[in-house]
Amino acid sequence: MKKSTKRIGILTGGGDCPGLNAVIRAVTKTAITYHNMEVIGFKDGYDGLINNKHLSLKFDDVSGILTTGGTILGTSNKANPFAVVTKKNNKYITTDMSNVCVKNYKKLKLNALVCIGGDGTITIANQLAKKGLNIVGIPKTIDNDLCGTDFTFGFNTAVTTAAEAIDKLHTTAQSHHRVMLIEIMGRYAGWLTLYSGVASGSDIIIIPEIPYEIEEICRVVKERSKKGKRFSIVAVAEGAKPKKGKMVVSKIIKDSPDPIRLGGIADKIADDIDKLTNLETRVTVLGHLQRGGTPTPYDRVLASEYGKHAADLIAKNQFDKMVALQGNKITAIPLSKAINTLKKVPRNHHLIQTAIAVGTSFGSPNFGPK
Repeated sequence: MKKSTKRIGILTGGGDCPGLNAVIRAVTKTAITYHNMEVIGFKDGYDGLINNKHLSLKFDDVSGILTTGGTILGTSNKANPFAVVTKKNNKYITTDMSNVCVKNYKKLKLNALVCIGGDGTITIANQLAKKGLNIVGIPKTIDNDLCGTDFTFGFNTAVTTAAEAIDKLHTTAQSHHRVMLIEIMGRYAGWLTLYSGVASGSDIIIIPEIPYEIEEICRVVKERSKKGKRFSIVAVAEGAKPKKGKMVVSKIIKDSPDPIRLGGIADKIADDIDKLTNLETRVTVLGHLQRGGTPTPYDRVLASEYGKHAADLIAKNQFDKMVALQGNKITAIPLSKAINTLKKVPRNHHLIQTAIAVGTSFGSPNFGPK
């Protein structure tokens, strides 16, 4: 057997996401079969790199995982090598452990590290690249909020999950003549709510990019009721906020790189609708259902293409890049181009215009049927 020319590491950081295993599979199989590389998997994201928790990935180790949700390597949305948080004497202490990561990388004689994740993971990857590590990033998030790529893998599956959930709520809303609000993930961007809301025919879609006015929401649901449509479906992004108001924070996680956890906005809007209209309202929070399950065929294909392209970049010694989908082409952009600014929904986005054209309201007088 020909001796390996390169040894690469791979990790999955941030929240779990459908398609992670498909990427691990594609990177590993391409690296071994096409480029004769050895592959080392780090356990639990950057925590594995910090504490040198790893395993060797062989061809057979990643067979049969294409359709499996989650990640065989495990992940962490708290581990940040540049700010490791520990609690001592009821105080939180932050320590920079990035040099330990560099030592572990060199100790394992790695030629490159593949970092799969969203904004936080890719930001850390870019910082590690500045410390001399050869990095290739792969964009993963159900939020679809990474710059430089049209779509992240995991987004399509989450849209499908959310849309199917809203479909099921239609029948009970219609049967009981209720206003049903569905709170959907997405953090500070409305992509997931926009796409799933349009796909499910939601009557009102509330996203962070278009601050809502409760008077407009109430006007729409009352008007529907007067016309004999005695129910309404309202898709609400967790990061939505009222005009001149703030997002609703459910909790603060002090030992997390991103301590803010959004949640509760749908309850607030439901209470307001109930008080102002006397219409019966109910709230469903989809939560982590959107992260789990079998990836859709689209996400399996996209993840496979991303993984293959990442391995190819390493073989060509092209580092400090993130693979991306632009149009119908898989390409690569500098890591620095994918971070610092979240990709939010433009107010003139074509899907917003489509939604308005078919009668959907966005909870604002300026974003509704003319």
